[in-house]
Amino acid sequence: MSLPDLTLQQLDDTPYPLAQLAGKVILVVNVASRCGFSPQYTGLEALYQELGPKGLVILGFPCNQFGNQEPGDADDIARFCSLDYPVSFPIMAKCDVNGEHAHPFYQWLKKQKPGFLGLENVKWNFTKFLIDQDGNVVDRFAPQAKPESLTEQIREMF
Repeated sequence: MSLPDLTLQQLDDTPYPLAQLAGKVILVVNVASRCGFSPQYTGLEALYQELGPKGLVILGFPCNQFGNQEPGDADDIARFCSLDYPVSFPIMAKCDVNGEHAHPFYQWLKKQKPGFLGLENVKWNFTKFLIDQDGNVVDRFAPQAKPESLTEQIREMF
């Protein structure tokens, strides 16, 4: 099954149709500003700067389901993503990635690429899903996987 025909909401509440990503490599990451993995924002931005011109899109999804590590509202998150760890890749509206209120895009991602032992739930902030140009989820990475460790795999997709 390939990329669903959904329209996401960006942090500033503007629509972001997934259809515009046809033919792109996509890295989806649930992010949080108060997480020990937050320094990965720097690596994500470096990856985006290097491979974005070739067709990589990174989508950040703020999530507060893990240790209350993203408690702020959209303005707080936008400030964090412009001052503390400036990023230029799209940041989506804050959402749940697990449970009955999980965002439909995350429901789809988890079904396409379950985690360890076939379990679907996202375990923590900075879990990453890699989607190829045909809209297929090809890999899932644990939060500990630093963005720079994904560079070669993503580079080979172009």
